[in-house]
Amino acid sequence: MSDIIHIESIAQTYAFLGAGAPPHPQITVMRQWPRSSRDHTQLTFTSDLYYLALKHNISGSFQYGRSRYDYQEGTLVFIGPGQVATFTVPQQERDSQGWVILFHPDLIRSSELGKTIHQYSFFKYDTNEALHLAEKEKQFLNALVDTIEQEIHQNMDRHSQDLMVQNLETILKYSARYYDRQFYTRTPMHQGILAQFDDYLRGWFATEDLSEKCIPTVEACGQALHMSGSYLSDLLRTETGRSAKDHIYGFLIERAKTALLNPSHSVSEIAYTLGFDYPQNFSKLFKSKTGMSPKEFRSQN
Repeated sequence: MSDIIHIESIAQTYAFLGAGAPPHPQITVMRQWPRSSRDHTQLTFTSDLYYLALKHNISGSFQYGRSRYDYQEGTLVFIGPGQVATFTVPQQERDSQGWVILFHPDLIRSSELGKTIHQYSFFKYDTNEALHLAEKEKQFLNALVDTIEQEIHQNMDRHSQDLMVQNLETILKYSARYYDRQFYTRTPMHQGILAQFDDYLRGWFATEDLSEKCIPTVEACGQALHMSGSYLSDLLRTETGRSAKDHIYGFLIERAKTALLNPSHSVSEIAYTLGFDYPQNFSKLFKSKTGMSPKEFRSQN
């Protein structure tokens, strides 16, 4: 197993890859895998950077969970700061077409994108949940990357950073649109995932006492279905209009309503049985979802 490398900056990335000095300290576009004496065939790393990578000319298929999909047009991967990623790069593919954008959070910190980038949840997806682009989509994004690269390599002026950030934001906005398209075009497969998710929650909440088991997290649900929690939640929101957390709370509230019909248990006892550490948290959630407190619900039934 390779050691985990932590990268803090664009300059450190270039130094590690033996690629010389970067043309800009906070953003770079790389077109080819660099050649150096260091062995780059497999890298496991974390970084403080955002990472977007488009790989062209992918042949074969894409493995996702237990399903396999053929896809030839290209794959776009997003990795956010702090995530662990491993890349295996066969020697014969080091010169394959494509691009990598790396940028530091400081580049966008004072911009509108700095305030909204957390909304692009695909930076938290697993790498096997990549975005598969059609040819027209790929060409459109390539043009935006070309513009960013031109700004990086020309003389900087007061417009340079704004233009780079605006084009980055456009890439992310269109990527969100393309992910929606990907969810919709794979609806038949996703129906199976939705059924598995419901079965998982039904089995979880069938337990008599959840005080030891606790309420399932979105990440735990995703792992049970062999995907990231972020991908699961976005998939559910696209297919049903509700996030994974909404689905979890839906099962929880239904379980709570049944328990409240039994007058022999207090609201606090029910809260603890459902896995809440504090009864007031249960009461707050119940009211937010039903419009009434647990006591009010009990009194009306």
